[in-house]
Amino acid sequence: MSFIDTLLAAFKGESTRVPLARGPASPWFFADSGGGRAPFEYGSAVRRAYLENPVAQRAVRLVAEGIGGAPLRPADDRLMALVTETSAGQSLLETLACHLLLHGNAYVQVLKDARGKPVELYALRPERVSILAGEDGWPTAFAYDVAGRRLTIPALDEDASPNMIHIRHFHPADDHYGAGCLAAADEAIATHNAAAQWNRQLLENAARPSGALVYEAADGQSLTGDQFDRLKAELAGAYAGSGNAGRPMLLEGGLKWQAMAMTPADMDFATLKAAAARDVALAFGVPPMLLGLPGDATYANYREANRALWRLTLLPLANKILAGLCEGLSPWFAQGGLAIDLDRVPALAEDRERLWAQVSAADFLDTAEKRSLLGLSPAQKHGGNKS
Repeated sequence: MSFIDTLLAAFKGESTRVPLARGPASPWFFADSGGGRAPFEYGSAVRRAYLENPVAQRAVRLVAEGIGGAPLRPADDRLMALVTETSAGQSLLETLACHLLLHGNAYVQVLKDARGKPVELYALRPERVSILAGEDGWPTAFAYDVAGRRLTIPALDEDASPNMIHIRHFHPADDHYGAGCLAAADEAIATHNAAAQWNRQLLENAARPSGALVYEAADGQSLTGDQFDRLKAELAGAYAGSGNAGRPMLLEGGLKWQAMAMTPADMDFATLKAAAARDVALAFGVPPMLLGLPGDATYANYREANRALWRLTLLPLANKILAGLCEGLSPWFAQGGLAIDLDRVPALAEDRERLWAQVSAADFLDTAEKRSLLGLSPAQKHGGNKS
């Protein structure tokens, strides 16, 4: 730095960060605008989606397991050991991918030894973590609440090394928390679950509307109250339910069974269910073809859909997670360099083969430039032995 730059820096002083504040919309509650919209609660939403909805669970597992099993480029052995080891019996990268998809926030506690060196990375459940901000609104600590107990974890240790790594998706209305895909998919998941329940109840009723019993008395009189209650009890006990499907009905004089056909509105639940399933797949970034959804002709085959999944969803999310881990661990691993090894991803083999062919055919490039374009390290020159 020159003398003039040093003098200007001394008079200029230190810049001040702008203050932060919690926005009106949090990652698990919608702001009530007076329209009667029910608040979004993360715990029940996860149960509806991941534990009860097959489309949402498969979409999340497809993305998370793909990232957890993706091959990594060679890096520092200690850094690779931290990232590839399990967190509470689960793959760390897979767990973080699930948290980001569902909640929009992923928290990694950096556990250290007596010398202050990281020995384990532990993924915390995001719904239990709260950000504690200072007077200027910037995070100073993290609170972890479980079973009525609160553990406060400072953001930085005494030596200014991080104790927590926070990775989040973008939230346009919140400075501290990210927005997950589950919040956008919650309505479609509820619709899909309701359609599945409708389908099950319809199947229990012989897969068609039950019809109507018509009483045609010669004298024009109607059934008495006792006769109506007895007839209703017999229908419920002897003819309703899937166990009585197809059972012949014995009718007394004056009673006539009139079957009802399904109306177009009754049959439209299948279309509604398929549309809701596509919305769920869209929210999690998974091509509907990979989830076995009917009526999808966006991709010509599964190979193109799988390549689109990697290019549009898995690689961006994996790069976000790996970049966040490298940034948090930079005090100990300055040259982190965590990245997916694209050459070892089977779904991207055709793209890499095409790139290799194009680079190899470029006669105006030398060997070093070609290796750089392909992401390879420079070739090492070995000198011959002199006699």
